[in-house]
Amino acid sequence: MTDNETVETRGDERVELLVGDTNNDGKPDLWAVDTDGDGKADLFQFDTNGDGKVDITMSDLDQDGTPEAVVDGDGGLPPASL
Repeated sequence: MTDNETVETRGDERVELLVGDTNNDGKPDLWAVDTDGDGKADLFQFDTNGDGKVDITMSDLDQDGTPEAVVDGDGGLPPASL
């Protein structure tokens, strides 16, 4: 995992397919994002400590279920719903 790196995605769009509040604090802390318009998530972001900031970003470029990139922070792609 690297710090402050911009992750590559499949496209330029950002359609948040799933936004979740896993710790029930009223703020989102999980995002599954479609970046190329195919309706399948290829970008996953997590706020692991509840501070309202993305702590981990994963990108699955070939959508095989194994991320090609895992970085600390938002990977240069902050969620719209923060």
